[in-house]
Amino acid sequence: MDYYEILGISKTATKEEIKKAYRRLAMKYHPDKNPGDKEAEEKFKLINEAYQVLSDDEKRAIYDRYGKEGLEGRGYKTDFSDIFDMFRDIFGDFEEKYDDTPYELDKAIEVPLEFEEAAYGVSKEIEIEYLALCPKCKGTGAKKTQTCPTCQGQGRIVISNGFMRIAQECPNCNGRGFIIKEKCDECNGRGYIIKKEKIHVDIPAGVDTGMRMRVAGKGNEGKRGRGDLYLIFNVKPSKIFKRKGNNLIVEVPVFFTSAILGDKIKIPTLEGEKEIEIKPFTKDKTQIRFKGLGLPDPNTGYKGDLYAIINVTYPKKLTPEQKELLEKLHQSFTGEIKEHKSILEEAISKVKSWFKS
Repeated sequence: MDYYEILGISKTATKEEIKKAYRRLAMKYHPDKNPGDKEAEEKFKLINEAYQVLSDDEKRAIYDRYGKEGLEGRGYKTDFSDIFDMFRDIFGDFEEKYDDTPYELDKAIEVPLEFEEAAYGVSKEIEIEYLALCPKCKGTGAKKTQTCPTCQGQGRIVISNGFMRIAQECPNCNGRGFIIKEKCDECNGRGYIIKKEKIHVDIPAGVDTGMRMRVAGKGNEGKRGRGDLYLIFNVKPSKIFKRKGNNLIVEVPVFFTSAILGDKIKIPTLEGEKEIEIKPFTKDKTQIRFKGLGLPDPNTGYKGDLYAIINVTYPKKLTPEQKELLEKLHQSFTGEIKEHKSILEEAISKVKSWFKS
């Protein structure tokens, strides 16, 4: 067990870095946030033990040199008598800080986008719904309340186990300190109402399905303000391009005569049409890469590439005249046709010899 590893910091971490790491982890594993979770409870103890040592210059110096055994040898012992006192010193009162809002302040919504909106970026007006504390009951959900008889209004009960005391959320009132005797007639006991709002957002170019964008202060509303809104994008596929990360793929149909003789054709790109040269005897599925003509990364702006995939196409039917011309052309390649046939015959003969042996 290494205290630095527990807090996820380096051995050269400053006091502010130690405190910041402790705040993050202690809030994550606090028993009030994880009722009944024994693993979270044990992690919470370890986090506090690590912070007790590393936040004290003298204890930290001894620990760095001699380890935990060095601390114990000098009479330093971890005090779990009330680790919540230290927690409150750092955070203030837990209930006051997080105001008992009966819902999460952050919220997420899905935003559908056309391919071109995601490719070029777009400014959108979005109508959102968010939760706000009921103005009549102030979020309690109650018209009339009664002090919880189990915790006497504290919201916690303390369980003693030898030298250790663990405070847990009161199971009777779910940590609220009171019991609802009569529901609020404004919100029907929910503690919140639903509000609507239109917001303008600038979505950067290059976003893809599953990507998230944070809009600060546009989430649900609590006693101390609003949380954040997270937009989760769902981009419709393009009928022209296929996407692989920031790279784009466009399939280019090339008639077989152009593939044989060579040609110049125009292809679509996000920056307009581009003329490309089809060299004589171009094979099917040939890839032509155009650097920097793909999609931009929404964070860095770095652009991917565009890949043109040549799809050699053939006529679906022939006129009698076209058939006659092709037959004449076919006959003109007699030497090459015989060469290909001889290769196949040799292969067939070799396979037949396998069966004989």
